[in-house]
Amino acid sequence: MGKYFGTDGFRGEANVNLTADHAFRVGRFLGWYYTQLKRRSGSDSPARIVIGKDTRRSSYMFEYSLVGGLVASGADAYLLHVTTTPSVAYVARTDSFDCGIMISASHNPYYDNGIKLINSFGEKMDEGVISLIEAYLDGHLEAFGKFWEELPLAKRDQIGRTVDYVSGRNRYIGYLISLGMYSFKGVKVGLDCANGASWNVAKAVFDALGAKTYVINADPDGYNINTNAGSTHIEVLQRFVLDNGLDVGFAYDGDADRCLCVDEKGNIITGDHILYIYGRYMKERGKLLGNTVVTTVMSNFGLYKAFDELGIDYAKTKVGDKYVYEYMMQNGCRLGGEQSGHIIFSKYASTGDGILTSLKMMEVMMARKKTMSQLCEGLTIYPQVLKNIRVADKKEAQNDPDVQTAVAEVAAKLGDTGRILVRESGTEPVVRVMVEAESEALCQKYVEDVLAVIRRKGHAV
Repeated sequence: MGKYFGTDGFRGEANVNLTADHAFRVGRFLGWYYTQLKRRSGSDSPARIVIGKDTRRSSYMFEYSLVGGLVASGADAYLLHVTTTPSVAYVARTDSFDCGIMISASHNPYYDNGIKLINSFGEKMDEGVISLIEAYLDGHLEAFGKFWEELPLAKRDQIGRTVDYVSGRNRYIGYLISLGMYSFKGVKVGLDCANGASWNVAKAVFDALGAKTYVINADPDGYNINTNAGSTHIEVLQRFVLDNGLDVGFAYDGDADRCLCVDEKGNIITGDHILYIYGRYMKERGKLLGNTVVTTVMSNFGLYKAFDELGIDYAKTKVGDKYVYEYMMQNGCRLGGEQSGHIIFSKYASTGDGILTSLKMMEVMMARKKTMSQLCEGLTIYPQVLKNIRVADKKEAQNDPDVQTAVAEVAAKLGDTGRILVRESGTEPVVRVMVEAESEALCQKYVEDVLAVIRRKGHAV
């Protein structure tokens, strides 16, 4: 990860550590860089860059700042307006854009925001381009064989234009509807749109497929995105499903690239449940290429035991849907994702897509004529306890011989009845200790055993 961009873009509190000036300069670079690439390939046409945003008040400020930078550098900016991250990825890929930009801080509170960059294949931006952007932001850009103290401004007829491109979002909605293999007629579906980007997309898709759709948290005001709503507050949808006797519920996050579900009994269906349900469905139909589902190291121990029983192989990547997707592309896998609800169906999308995920869960329900709770039979989720400890030096704390001995002792005690995972945070001075075992009491005990050694050795701050 770089100075500004993490695994999911440039994120921070609006006008504190992510400012309108940052956005303008990111736009300046992208407009210049992609126009330069076109010139060097013999094309006189301007770079074409598509932009979407979520419902935060600050998203408009960042949109205008990005557009100002893009057109000042000679690129044409196409505006999808309020839309989801996966829709930007879809449009960038299918409409031959040079790149895409999504303005969102995903599940973060309204006062945060972010700039997510997407390449022309609808994937997260290449690290090489990210490094050049960071160099430009810090004033030491070297590209195309020379040092650039500042980037040239477009003049006269070379100045870019802004294009209303809401039609792109509408085509994405049409694409999702086209993936519906079954009518949802008679099925009562709850949707929690988190007062975010899915508020004007999800209901249209489910209505078109015939569901009786019940929607909550679809009244954004610029401040209420993710506030007691969406996948990070799944308890709201749990109550809604039970109170209204719904068959199933789906909760999205602020930019709708993740989805969690609620079954007809009000139980939470996590990303691990989704991987189990759809992985099993694919295997039964002979569609699970490589017989492998891609997970991260945070997936539950119970998921792996269930896959073992089904004869399904699995891979484990670092935390982050970026790493899941990279592994899928390198190894030809069709299904992967995270416990948090970032699920990637690589046949249909190049990124996690919450609405697509909910459609795929509906497909299995309709095809198997089973409720969501019945589809989860055979999967036992083990109790999990995760605790963070702030440390002076993450690597030093993890590599301490006494800490490693404590971790090994816990692993030996757990054997094949659970697991322990100790890892660094990617964004803060924190070590995370996670234990899964047959009871929560055991999880708590073993986590505390390791934390006690970290404290005793003086690593905690």
